Amino acid sequence: MAASLSWRGILYAGGLSATAGYVDAVAYIHLGGYFVSFMSGNTTRASSDVVHGSLIGAGLALGLVAFFVLGVITSTLAFRRLETFRLPLVLALASFLLAAGALLPDLGAERVVPPLLAMAMGVVNTSYTKNGEVSIGLTYMTGTLVKIGQNFAAALTGGSHTRWLKYLSLWTMISVGALVGATAYQYSGLLSLWVATAALAVWAVLGVVQARGNRIGGAAEPVPGD
Repeated sequence: MAASLSWRGILYAGGLSATAGYVDAVAYIHLGGYFVSFMSGNTTRASSDVVHGSLIGAGLALGLVAFFVLGVITSTLAFRRLETFRLPLVLALASFLLAAGALLPDLGAERVVPPLLAMAMGVVNTSYTKNGEVSIGLTYMTGTLVKIGQNFAAALTGGSHTRWLKYLSLWTMISVGALVGATAYQYSGLLSLWVATAALAVWAVLGVVQARGNRIGGAAEPVPGD
């Protein structure tokens, strides 16, 4: 749960959410209204496309959903037995997929880019897991908005006055990331994906530093910043 993270942990998770928002905005503009991380949106879009007779559009939307799930499956199977360095390896895989997505258009394989981006976002969503289940959703914010409302209501009735701010921070960061991604795409197209690639690589390195520190200290790996 986001509220259980320290503020340092919130900044780490928020950075991942911002990167996901950045990638989703780039893809949304490039694909003309389809997502690579917001699968509820793609599901709605697929239904709308079917009703309006656009089977190609529906196929694109559902294909992105399938590759997103494939990314989750791949990351889960590849790193399920790891503990100490699982997080940085997850982020390294996501960064590799984004790098491929940024490189392939120059090789004449632009059609492969959307599936790779969807897979990368699926991988990113396995960053925070507990007992084999995702504990923090990094690329979908509906649940986070519900938590903002619930915890704000709790603050009005005597509960914590700061807990809702952690959820608000996650929503704010993905929003800022999306704004930056949309702006970057206007200037550099799919080359803007290199920024997200580098960001995930940096986050992976930070994860390695955190994991090594925990290993030396003899502690199990916590969520970064916890």
